[in-house]
Amino acid sequence: MRRLIVLLPLLFAATASAASPDQPKAGAERPNVLFILADDQSPFDLKVYNRKSTLQTPTLDKLAAGGMVIDAAHQMGSWTGAVCTGSRHMIMTGRTVWHLPGSRKKPNASDPQYVPANLADHSMAAVFNAAGYDTMRTCKKGNSYSAANKQFTVVKEATKRGGTDETGSAWHAKQVLEYLHDREAAKDQDPFLIYFGFSHPHDTRDGKPELLAKYGAVNHTDKNSLPPANAKQPLLPSNYLPKHPFNNSHMNVRDEVSVSGVWKNRDKKTIRNELGREYACSENIDIQINSVLEKLEAMGELDNTYVFYTADHGMAIGRHGLQGKQNLYEHTFRVPFIVNGPGIKPGTRAKGNIYLLDVLATICDLTGIQAPETCEGESFKPVLMGEKETVRDVLYGGYCGGSKPGMRCVKQGDWKLIRYESAKSGDSETQLFNLAENPGEFLAQHHDPAVMTLVGTKLNPRMVNLADDPAYAEKRKEMEQLLLDQMRQHDDPYRFSDQP
Repeated sequence: MRRLIVLLPLLFAATASAASPDQPKAGAERPNVLFILADDQSPFDLKVYNRKSTLQTPTLDKLAAGGMVIDAAHQMGSWTGAVCTGSRHMIMTGRTVWHLPGSRKKPNASDPQYVPANLADHSMAAVFNAAGYDTMRTCKKGNSYSAANKQFTVVKEATKRGGTDETGSAWHAKQVLEYLHDREAAKDQDPFLIYFGFSHPHDTRDGKPELLAKYGAVNHTDKNSLPPANAKQPLLPSNYLPKHPFNNSHMNVRDEVSVSGVWKNRDKKTIRNELGREYACSENIDIQINSVLEKLEAMGELDNTYVFYTADHGMAIGRHGLQGKQNLYEHTFRVPFIVNGPGIKPGTRAKGNIYLLDVLATICDLTGIQAPETCEGESFKPVLMGEKETVRDVLYGGYCGGSKPGMRCVKQGDWKLIRYESAKSGDSETQLFNLAENPGEFLAQHHDPAVMTLVGTKLNPRMVNLADDPAYAEKRKEMEQLLLDQMRQHDDPYRFSDQP
């Protein structure tokens, strides 16, 4: 492992001189794609986004050093508490959130106005199969777009969230390694698309014993007690709260009340232990990625491969007093995103302003394949090649897995607006953040002396929700109109009670 990590920066830097993939090429000269997807991971768990993180991911660190980190990558949202379902539909099809099968109210769930017929035939694997690529997929089972998943020529699916090699992340790596071994034995020269998905660090976060020990964590299973404290455990997140301050429209979702090891607890011991479990699972993912990269290097395939690393969505685990992914704060709305491969300048960063739904358009662009007409995503190849900083100016997010209309957000420049409304309870809240001044989206509750002492923070008084500050009334009005515009643009089927 150490040898590969030393070589990675030079190896990936060397790929910058590779031939441009703008036009399709014959045989193995066409670039390969290795798309790696973690299940539930906040970008702020990784050192490349949070220098204070104690999570050790040397493989991802080297991928980042040899390629590009995108700072504003987002998951557009979900109509269900299983946020990964919407996310994985979008990755596979390049469709926006309200233009996916099942995302709209019945009887219009498959209305051809919003969802093209035979959409799976225009999804990721189908497109690459038609272009002469070999396609392989390993990932968890369920909560995804099964009709699109079946399009891969080789499919190895199983949900693996245990603490051993056979029951955990090593199983997914084994499937990729066996596929590459077979490819090598057959002297297969076709370019490949490998979808390398993991089941972790999604709960239940049963880490390997040696990695749990490294992060001072235990696989806590007793609902009637708290896990032991351990100085090795990750510190509380800077925007930790012991309780979310209001009903966000779905406070009773499974992730907020039923996750084994956490349940409804948000105390210091529980959150630090759960972060330790998450870190143990995430480091194991890093180890497994390294084993696949070593194999590709040994085969002579790595220098002609675009390697993508991301997650299906972010995760709270104590941030803002939340546990799950059913929210639109930055720790959950954003995702980690690292890309390495031919033509990408080492050690670069870009804002990007991308969605996960842009992946299909981008990998088509990088490999010289025509993206399907059903794809609504934007190729961010110009960002990867250093030609542009962003692909869009405004970002929209929506979640309504609980009460309707639920949650919506819009971002433009330094500003972000989040709205919440539950028609069932009557709760309604608005948040306005200047992310340049308040990147942690701190609220008044974060300024409680007891919370600041617990977390070890000292906050500027301006680091609060500005929605009700008269000085920002015009900015709030502007962002509310922008949100409505985005809801209309994306065919959002819901409206807040004060919207036309």
